Amino acid sequence: MSGMPIGPYVQFAKETLGITYNDIQLFITALTHRSYVNEHRKSVSEHNERLEFLGDAVLELVVTDYLFKTFSEPEGILTSWRAALVRTESIGEAGMRLGYEPLVRMSKGEKNGSERARLQILANAFEATIGSLYLDQGYQAASDFIHTHILSKLESILDEGSWRDPKSHLQEVSQRLDGATPVYKVISEEGPDHDKEFTLGAYVGGVLMGKGTGPSKQFAQQQAARAALKAYEKRDS
Repeated sequence: MSGMPIGPYVQFAKETLGITYNDIQLFITALTHRSYVNEHRKSVSEHNERLEFLGDAVLELVVTDYLFKTFSEPEGILTSWRAALVRTESIGEAGMRLGYEPLVRMSKGEKNGSERARLQILANAFEATIGSLYLDQGYQAASDFIHTHILSKLESILDEGSWRDPKSHLQEVSQRLDGATPVYKVISEEGPDHDKEFTLGAYVGGVLMGKGTGPSKQFAQQQAARAALKAYEKRDS
């Protein structure tokens, strides 16, 4: 444990998550990033990736089961809804709302990393927490946790239309309103090869409608498309 007290973890689990762990070490491991283990090899040997692997499977099963039993939409629509619920942004934001970032054990370098990198770490820790809860208290406890913190956001996702692929949606909107197809162009590339950050623009008829930044060109395009869709909403409101 590298001298770290378990009290804050016990208190957070009880007061914020409403969970009394039988084995609090499972929760501590769920909030332990690989980089922390690398910095504390003599005292810490286990990071959260195995629990994340398990939690990811439980999360997908619970979400799939709920969507299948609740809605009659075709498979393609349900797949898109599920993807919106379990994507990094959704589960990372769930972690941010819970406020457990100060308890996540990571290296000093990761703490000072990009916002995107920290969001990924929070998302992984959230999935690992599901895995830890599944092991400690079973499927129903994990399912209740997922319903409270993930499935409760489905209504807003459907209302906002954020489940739709933003690039396809933008193409529909731009062709309908401006008779033009979006074009994506790289605005800048920053950082070393192993940690690149790309900024791309979504252009419609030569006009920059939105910019997006991310660790890959594909991700940056998605973000640029979302920004362009918001620009269209403001323009036509």
